[in-house]
Amino acid sequence: MLAESLRRRFLMDGILSGVVKCGGFRYDDGTRYVGDWSCRGQKHGMGHLLLSDGTRYDGAFSNGMCSGLGVMCFPDGSKYEGEFMQGWFHGHGIFWRSDGMRYEGEFRGGRIWGLGLVTFSDNSHGFPRNEGFFQDCRLIRKKRCPEVVLKAQKIALMARAQCDQAY
Repeated sequence: MLAESLRRRFLMDGILSGVVKCGGFRYDDGTRYVGDWSCRGQKHGMGHLLLSDGTRYDGAFSNGMCSGLGVMCFPDGSKYEGEFMQGWFHGHGIFWRSDGMRYEGEFRGGRIWGLGLVTFSDNSHGFPRNEGFFQDCRLIRKKRCPEVVLKAQKIALMARAQCDQAY
């Protein structure tokens, strides 16, 4: 009786959240996914995706795409921690290049777009300071934006913590 009640509750919780199954799949190109699946067979919920080129994503999925908080690591050593939407870096986050340079701030459609701060590998911000409004990865207007940088740092920390907790 108790076991049946728990089973029904688990199934209802999964259906309401969109997650109905947890498991792994290896695609023909060598890509591997382990995590939650929707009733339509799409990646949905928390998961780990390893692409055939060595790119790794740990985080939230929605309808088969990276959406929500996550961490993406690239084969060259660069990394993004933050918000995703429909597979793109979108929202607040931090992107580290493999040479140690980083951008903390806002992203749109996979591009540096919005308020943010560039920090070079020597921990300088350039002269004059590379902080302000970026459009398509270029600094357009200088402006102090410590609140946006702090939010990007918090979101990145939350993404890391979520991935560490899930795996």
